[in-house]
Amino acid sequence: MKTSSRYSNLGVKDVLAALSQIGLPLYLAKADIRQRYRRSILGPWWITISTGVMIACIGVIFGSIFKSPMQEFLPFLSAGLIIWGFISSTVMDATNVFIGAEAIIKQLPIPVFSHILRMVGRNFIVFLHNLLIFPIVCLCVQKGINWNIFFFLPGLIILTLNLLWMSLLLSIVCTRFRDMTQIIGSLLQIAFYITPIIWMPSLLPARTSVMLLDPNPIYHLLAIVREPLIGIPPSLTNWLVSISLLLIGSLLSLLLFNKYRARISYWL
Repeated sequence: MKTSSRYSNLGVKDVLAALSQIGLPLYLAKADIRQRYRRSILGPWWITISTGVMIACIGVIFGSIFKSPMQEFLPFLSAGLIIWGFISSTVMDATNVFIGAEAIIKQLPIPVFSHILRMVGRNFIVFLHNLLIFPIVCLCVQKGINWNIFFFLPGLIILTLNLLWMSLLLSIVCTRFRDMTQIIGSLLQIAFYITPIIWMPSLLPARTSVMLLDPNPIYHLLAIVREPLIGIPPSLTNWLVSISLLLIGSLLSLLLFNKYRARISYWL
């Protein structure tokens, strides 16, 4: 009984300790980016340039295929690809975050959740770099913004918090079952094509749209950030699904972390 009570709140204590020392993982996140582009002239701006080139190429090709007006399609595409890049890179990095930090976890008394904060922080910084592409695209196609832009910040906060619990959950599962990394990668590829990122929802028949989009949580998380950027208010369903996902997912991941926090170092 004493051992059980000792470890019952281990995960919660770890998360609180990591949040109280949040400056450390954020500093390490910036150091990761500097290290990755050490001695490079443009540094992390290479990511932004490559993303911009990809948006331009896909925009011209798919805009012609779908016969979509560039003033509407190009901002939609650029916002979608930038946000999707943040989601997909965070999810994939989460599958190896504890494995990559094996030496630190075994040798230093740093909260385990700090490694999640470090990884999400690193991808968030890259996302902010890529986000600078969006106003350039809007200027090129002469598309303005409206008051719906104020929904962007709360949407981004909800998305980031969702990615935190997803990363914690996936990192635990993938540390225990290493094959899950490949499965997650395959699922992300499927999610990319069934989520309106390179195609607009208006292209789907109404019935197909309801069947394909409403059950898709990634679509709702994407929408609460993308729609304000392109001047559309996110729907009530988008908000409800995203917030419900945050509450239920956070509880589930925290329960799992409480149970298996002490075993993570033995799985590495």
